[in-house]
Amino acid sequence: MTGAGDTPGDGVVGDGYRAEQGWVVAARGELDQDTLPSLEEALTAAADRHAVVVLDAGSVTFGDSSFLNLLLRLHHLTELRVAAPGEQLLRLFALTGADTVLSLHPTVQDALGR
Repeated sequence: MTGAGDTPGDGVVGDGYRAEQGWVVAARGELDQDTLPSLEEALTAAADRHAVVVLDAGSVTFGDSSFLNLLLRLHHLTELRVAAPGEQLLRLFALTGADTVLSLHPTVQDALGR
């Protein structure tokens, strides 16, 4: 769901950073099959190097089934923690039952165990 003039994947991943308990990857905007590759690359690279990966989803406005599929795949590669999911993502997780599988946290600090 990219808008006119958007480059697929452009700007959906913020800077990743090391935290005491793992690695944090920030995502933003609409995450679907057109915009997902840069997030997938960042999360996969983090999972290869860190036992705990936190996805800061506080600025994600939309996620579709391809986004959910990515999270479930990553869940098997590392300890994935999803922080600050908004209403749309919480609804997606609840409708699909992913909220019983994924580790969801209200804030990044909570996800990091602080």
